[in-house]
Amino acid sequence: YIPMTFSTFMIFKTNSSTTVNTLAASWAKTPALTAITPMILLSLGGLPPLSGFMPKWMILQELTKQDIPLTASIAALSALLSLYFYLRVSYAMTLTISPNNLNATTPWRLQTTASTLPLAISATISAMLLPL
Repeated sequence: YIPMTFSTFMIFKTNSSTTVNTLAASWAKTPALTAITPMILLSLGGLPPLSGFMPKWMILQELTKQDIPLTASIAALSALLSLYFYLRVSYAMTLTISPNNLNATTPWRLQTTASTLPLAISATISAMLLPL
């Protein structure tokens, strides 16, 4: 989870996204990062075909083997709540368009002052962790 969480926060920092409403402008700033972010977010949420599902499934399975169904139910419901949040962020980032985003105002070349190496490494590691 650490590489996926780190790359998600670095993507949000690169896009200067502080609220869910500002995520809609991500397509104009960094389209490649915006395309990979929903996969990373949904893997963090534990969607079944992605890599975040197996650790959650194994934890729930072990909790039920140990005869702790209340904790397993609470863990499953909290995972469902986090998946809803990640779906909402993914929807806001990829399927909504910023109202003031015109083609004439999109930057052709961004002036990066920070090093993009940590973001590139963490996004690559996160993408390689996906079992697709």
